[in-house]
Amino acid sequence: MKIKVLLSAYNGEQYIREQIDSILNQTYKDVELLVRDDGSSDKTVEILREYEQKGLIRLEQGENVGFIKSFFRLIEQAGDADYYFFSDQDDVWFPEKVAMAVEKLEGVDTSIPVLYFSNYDFYDGNMQFIAHHEAKGHKLSFRNSLVDCVPLGFNSCFNKKAREITVAHMPQHSEGHDWWMYMLCSGLGMVIYDERPTVKYRRHNANVSGAETSFWQFQIWRFKKFFLNDAFKKIREQIIEFNNLHGKELSLENQQVIAMFTKRGFHPILALKKTFYPRYFRQKILDEIFLRFIMLIGKL
Repeated sequence: MKIKVLLSAYNGEQYIREQIDSILNQTYKDVELLVRDDGSSDKTVEILREYEQKGLIRLEQGENVGFIKSFFRLIEQAGDADYYFFSDQDDVWFPEKVAMAVEKLEGVDTSIPVLYFSNYDFYDGNMQFIAHHEAKGHKLSFRNSLVDCVPLGFNSCFNKKAREITVAHMPQHSEGHDWWMYMLCSGLGMVIYDERPTVKYRRHNANVSGAETSFWQFQIWRFKKFFLNDAFKKIREQIIEFNNLHGKELSLENQQVIAMFTKRGFHPILALKKTFYPRYFRQKILDEIFLRFIMLIGKL
């Protein structure tokens, strides 16, 4: 199997060497690392050039377009491979990460888009172990993918078919490269979750989000993101674009689900239909209650 790792870098001089070395030292040897620098202003490019001059990575320097567009450009320019892994610049991969993914993907239908993602462990900025990420019974579905990004870029990989479809229909309103792949593969193909951790996820001030904070910090973060920054409007645009590009390829059930989210503006009957929809959308009960409230007031 030919593997390509896609890494978008931006001002990552503090941690990027450790991450690159962990990718280059995988037990699975047929791995090529593609790095796009997204307009760094620190010494990141100097570090990357060292690896490039040694023939260890393929480097592209680009203007700052933001990490989402940067990753989509990597997908577009990646070229042929069997599987593609997303990589952040500040984590550390287990030596067996690629091999573990290939093991799980062996024998999977290559004619459909497939996404694999694994569990992970929390580490601090100095790579000292904090805790295991507890996630065993994910409720994965296309319905869930419309409102929740369960697979995260740093623990995900996707197959050739998923890349081909993405390159042929490149999104303009995606809220995440990982989120788009989750929607694509859950809607048109398959998603595989591996309960084994494969990544040391580094928690530090630069990457704090709702996924790794205390309960009350999470509520503050969520309020700012979804109300002050109107994130639901952006999520709706992502859903609408996905429906425009791939809606006709979905199963009848999934077509009916996505149709509930593609009308702009507030529609009272539709809001009630979503609010009292008989099947779950989110992973946790509190998140589900929060989402149902958002649906009821017409934010999504």
